[in-house]
Order: sequence, then structure tokens, then C-alpha cells
Amino acid sequence: MDLADVASELLLESQSYIGIPLALLGAVFLSVGTQYQHRGVVKVERLVGESEAGLGVRQLFALLRRPSWVLGTIMLGLAIALQLASLWFAPLIVVQPLGAVALVITAILNSRLSKVPLDRPTIRAIIICVVGVGAFVTVAAFVAVQKGVKESELTTVVVLLAGVLALWGVLYAIFRRKAGPVFYIVAAGMLFGFVATLAKVVIGRVQTLIKVIERNAVTGDVWSFGAAEWLTILCIVGLIVASLIGTYFVQTAHANGPPDLVVAGLTVVDPLVAVAIGIVVLGEAAGAPWWAIVAFIITGGVAVFGVFQLAKHHPQMSAEYRETGELRLKP
Repeated sequence: MDLADVASELLLESQSYIGIPLALLGAVFLSVGTQYQHRGVVKVERLVGESEAGLGVRQLFALLRRPSWVLGTIMLGLAIALQLASLWFAPLIVVQPLGAVALVITAILNSRLSKVPLDRPTIRAIIICVVGVGAFVTVAAFVAVQKGVKESELTTVVVLLAGVLALWGVLYAIFRRKAGPVFYIVAAGMLFGFVATLAKVVIGRVQTLIKVIERNAVTGDVWSFGAAEWLTILCIVGLIVASLIGTYFVQTAHANGPPDLVVAGLTVVDPLVAVAIGIVVLGEAAGAPWWAIVAFIITGGVAVFGVFQLAKHHPQMSAEYRETGELRLKP
């Protein structure tokens, strides 16, 4: 029996809820780690100088010598590990959007550490993001299914990633000197959405392989390394490349915007991309009723609207604050 025979039979519905607390704990590490990374990037730009086209080589090497940035990176590594663990137990479209919890934590932390109070439009934008993603997760929890990954799905994900990498490479070459934080946030969010998807694909293949080995142990069949395994290796390579480029975009976004805006982009754009792939390519919403698809579109649109509102109204994005480092709030 080969992988394709078992792929359609792999269901872990009874274990799905284990992934939710793991994803929430990962969101906490994401929030705190992002805050430390932002502090490191800001300090490096102050000491080394700013780059006109994103972070330069000098800034990147200087980051490795900043304790705050290194600590933040370690925390983000823990967040990724917890995210991967959650993906082992639950469908992608259930656990991935839960990172929006990090937005609330980051907004509170950043406000206290920077001593810049959040005004009403900013709080309203954060609420819109969280409500949109929360509603999305609620619908997904009722219609999502955990399933194995077929070779055709592996190929589709890898081809899509190649196209996205090429697209952002061209856009970066054209707009890097004029790009604002939203540009880098959307780019990073899309790439990390593929990272989550590729991680889920690899996990799905490992789960399927375990099933094959267990069945072969009973039937006496011999398993051989086939095309699906080569595709899985290609997925791992794509995961690493997308992670490295996405990380660079995140650090550049830190240099151009507040940490809660960075987290807002990552916790909205990232899951929306990952979920779109999970629904369209991986079939995690196969058999979902029509109203669920409509709900996905509406709640996803609400969450994206909240991100753009946050970028527009956040106090630390105002010209006054970026020029003087101080902010006079309206009475």
C-alpha cells in the first residue's frame, strides 16, 4: 500500500482541539518576541544608520549583536515550534488564524513600553481585526476537516510559492526605495502563509508515512522512496527559502512601523493566505455549506480592513511622532 492509498483516509478529528491551546501559547511568544525584535531593529538603526532600501548588510549583522533582537528571535522560534505542534493536531484553517491573539497582547505591550497611548481609532481597528479573525476561526472550527495531502496538492503548493517569490522579487526591485511598512507586512504575511502551508503539507506527509509504515508492518509490504518524498523535500526547501525572505521583510517592516502594526499584518495576511490555500488546494473545507464560504469571505475582508485602518490611524505612524518621537494626543 502506498502513500496515495492512505492519504484520503487520514483523519484526526478527535485530536483537533489539542492544537488550539498550543496555537494560543504560540501567539503569546509571537507577541513578546516581536516586541523584543522591534526594539533591537530600532536601536540598530539609531546606532548604525538607516538604509534607503530596507535593511542593509550592516544593519543585518548588527542585529546579531543586539541581545534584545536575539532574545526576540529565540521567542519567535518557540512560537514557530508551537505553531508546528498545533498543525500536527488540527487543520490549518482552525489554528492558523488564532495568532490574532498576539495582536492584542502586542498592542498593550507596545503602548506601555513606548508610552504612546492607543487612541480610539487605533483600538477600534484592533477590535475589527480580532473580531474578523475570531469569527473566521469560529466558522472554520465547525466545517474544517483534517486530511492527508496528495502529490498533486504538493505540486500545486510548490508552483504557487515559486510564483509568489518571483512576484515579490519584482515588486521589491521596483518599489523598495518608496515602500512603506504595509508593503513589507503584506509581503511577509503572504510568504509566511506559504510557510505555514508547507509546514502543514510536510506534517501531513509524515503522518501519512507513519500510517503506511504501520500498515506495511502488518501486511509485510515494502515501502520505497518515491516521487511524493522528493516533492516533500522540495517543500522543505521552499519552506526555508520563504522563511528567510519573509524574515527579512519582517525586520524591514519593524524599521518602518510599530510592532503591533507588524503583528497585525502577520496575524491577518498570513492566516488568510494559508487558509485560502488550505481551502482551495488542500481541501480542508471540502463539503462545507455555501454559507460557510460566504462567511469566510466576509470575515476575512473585515480582518484585512482592520489592518489598513490600523496602519492609517496608529499614533506611531503619524508624521509628528516619526519626526520628533513625541505625540500630542487630542483632548
